[in-house]
Amino acid sequence: MCGIVGYIGELDAKEILLQGLEKLEYRGYDSAGIAVRNADGVHVFKEKGRIADLRGVVDTAVVASTGIGHTRWATHGVPNFKNAHPHASNSQRFTIVHNGVIENYHHLQEEFLTDVPVKSDTDTEIIVQLVEYFSHEGMTTEEAFCTTLSKLEGSYAIALLDANDADVIYVAKKNSPLLLGVGKGFNVIASDAMAMLSVTDHFIELHDKEIVLLHAKSLQIKKLDGTRVTRAPYKAEIDLSDIEKGTYPHYMLKEMDEQPAVVRRITQKYEDACGELTIDATVMNAIKAADRLYIIAAGTSYHASLIGKQYFEKIAGIPVEVHISSEFGYNMPLLSKNPLFIFISQSGETADSRQVLVKIKELGYKALTITNVQGSTLSREAHYTLLLHAGPEIAVASTKAYIAQVTVLAIVAYAVAGTQDIDLKKELGIAANAIQTIIDHKEDFQKVVEDFLATTRNAFFIGRGMDYFVSMEGALKLKEISYIQAEGFAGGELKHGTIALIEDGTPVIALVTQKEVSLNIRGNVKEVVARGAYPCIISMEGMEEAGDTVVIPQVHPLLTPLASVVPTQLISYYAALYRGCDVDKPRNLAKSVTVE
Repeated sequence: MCGIVGYIGELDAKEILLQGLEKLEYRGYDSAGIAVRNADGVHVFKEKGRIADLRGVVDTAVVASTGIGHTRWATHGVPNFKNAHPHASNSQRFTIVHNGVIENYHHLQEEFLTDVPVKSDTDTEIIVQLVEYFSHEGMTTEEAFCTTLSKLEGSYAIALLDANDADVIYVAKKNSPLLLGVGKGFNVIASDAMAMLSVTDHFIELHDKEIVLLHAKSLQIKKLDGTRVTRAPYKAEIDLSDIEKGTYPHYMLKEMDEQPAVVRRITQKYEDACGELTIDATVMNAIKAADRLYIIAAGTSYHASLIGKQYFEKIAGIPVEVHISSEFGYNMPLLSKNPLFIFISQSGETADSRQVLVKIKELGYKALTITNVQGSTLSREAHYTLLLHAGPEIAVASTKAYIAQVTVLAIVAYAVAGTQDIDLKKELGIAANAIQTIIDHKEDFQKVVEDFLATTRNAFFIGRGMDYFVSMEGALKLKEISYIQAEGFAGGELKHGTIALIEDGTPVIALVTQKEVSLNIRGNVKEVVARGAYPCIISMEGMEEAGDTVVIPQVHPLLTPLASVVPTQLISYYAALYRGCDVDKPRNLAKSVTVE
């Protein structure tokens, strides 16, 4: 959600900021803006809509070498011009961009700003008005900035310009991602390294409750109490080609095509010197020492976690509970005596999961993060980290990250079990080949969409066992990007109420990859057909029957989700195309959910 960029150096900042914001479009937003400073003062350009709309209002005649930019995903106030960032103080001296949510902004407004008119409906504007309020009390900008931060409750990543000082951008963060990028003769800030890869690949992590005085040729990191912090930069191991679409019309299609390579890359990354799949011994010992694993996740990561539960229990014999992060933090169950918490997140910045991590660490429990982003908040603050190695995922609807999560969870369970019952490396190779075979025939799914989803307003996905968990993910993908109301159900549950919604022509997509319940799920299909449903059956070789819509290659029974999820991804993609939806940036959604 939201994105911040900033530049201070010698070049004209406008295009650098705009290009940086374009790289952050994948995070989700509904308005955007930039503020640049030159000898004439601070110039603000903002607009509701896309970066392309913002470009249309930027005055190309304004040249400035210092600036900040923002993409906004509305939390306070509707998406419109007045609520778009940047926001300025009443005197126009201070200008701010902000990600996050300030929970006590009304109280601050009532305490300090009763005589100060505000122009927007946002919590952000209260921050910049407070900075001006404290500067009027005789404080320096740095003092006013720190005093304001000390009074904020909630989350923030902030960049502030002072019209009276051309040489600095004031930066701070708490519970919201922000990086510093360093270069020769310039420095930058960004919510995501990808935003500034075109100018630098060296970044410094900024920790919570730290501020930065960012200059063109230097930077100072401090804690709120003024203590200096020194932290070396790291090199971002991302290639610019990884975040470009190339010849693909959409990132989602590109990322689906990358899935076989992702599975193969992960097996290579988790091989030991003998060619066996394994994980770090410290992580392995922590898992073995636990009497119960608690997996915390949200959205697609939650669905992958349900598959992971099956792996840990069936392969490693460890009991597992899977919880939705936004619920767990405020409704914690009775815990076992020696738990280990596993946080699964593509971005590593999921705010719902982070608030759980903070709480369980306060209770003295250990945590493992499985994420795609090294150095992300969940990775940095957990005791252990395992990486997904999926490469950048830009499309809002997650595809290859799900495949990576399921693959890594299988490897972890296998390594902990120490079992040689299956050759997991070989079976993952077979699964990668199966994914490739399905992708090689992706155009076939256009016909599936035309037959089953062309005009429908709703659809059901059903399955049993692990097929049920994949059905949930398939339904999420379809509604995410095509806006078809879709639900994933355990096949046997339909008759306990939901079958009342089945009527003539209702599409029901059934997964049949679990041999022990294949007859049961086919019986469920007959039940819905008897009520008028239009069934689309996705089966696996060896369990197929005449009339099945899609038959996928056979893989090991434990790895069926790696193959069976791909048809549901492709169905969702072509359904979105058929209906003219924005595949990569669906409405109301954000890639990184950095607010609770």
